[in-house]
Amino acid sequence: MFADTFPWSKSLEARETLLSKELKNLKLRDYIDEAYKNTINKVPHPSDETLYEHKMRDLYMLNIKWFMLTLLNRKDRMTMSNSLEVRVPFADYRIVEYAFNIPSEIKLYNGREKGLLREALRGILPDDIVNRKKSPYPKTHNPKYTKCVQDMMRVILEDKNSPLLTLVDKATLINLTETGGTSIKKPWYGQLMKGPQLLAYLIQIDMWMREYGVRVEL
Repeated sequence: MFADTFPWSKSLEARETLLSKELKNLKLRDYIDEAYKNTINKVPHPSDETLYEHKMRDLYMLNIKWFMLTLLNRKDRMTMSNSLEVRVPFADYRIVEYAFNIPSEIKLYNGREKGLLREALRGILPDDIVNRKKSPYPKTHNPKYTKCVQDMMRVILEDKNSPLLTLVDKATLINLTETGGTSIKKPWYGQLMKGPQLLAYLIQIDMWMREYGVRVEL
């Protein structure tokens, strides 16, 4: 939490290895540092807060302005493209503003994630729900999933007209594909996005570039 960068930027070196040689001169670190500082500089801080609370408020703002914004944008696009109207009541701006200013020791009441929310609903929801372990979306660690994205990426690699191949180092991508993603040791984004999910992510980029006729001239 005391690193002077985004929590998810610690694998920058691994990401750079995937870039094509024409893109390796991009100053990614400079861009990341600038984006990080621009966000941090806008965080309101009480004059009497501790160093720990100072950094926690920074982390909250980074999640609100970057991580949560990405999730909410995806939620909107995926649901509306399927004619669904989805509400996220805990993302109401008034709740977010209020919760942002709650001290961390209260947010993490009893040392648990969502500790305050759990305690607020005690006696309203059954205890087995209040106390149960946090459960993320199902992980795509099934070998069938890995094989599926490997096969899809092999098709892309064999296509000389693939727009993705102008952005990536082909040898590195081949290695990533044939190892089923194990050549990437660190999560790409968040704790769940590892090798197989990275292959799926790159496949999606290729599909998006094809769909909208995006070409990058290098």
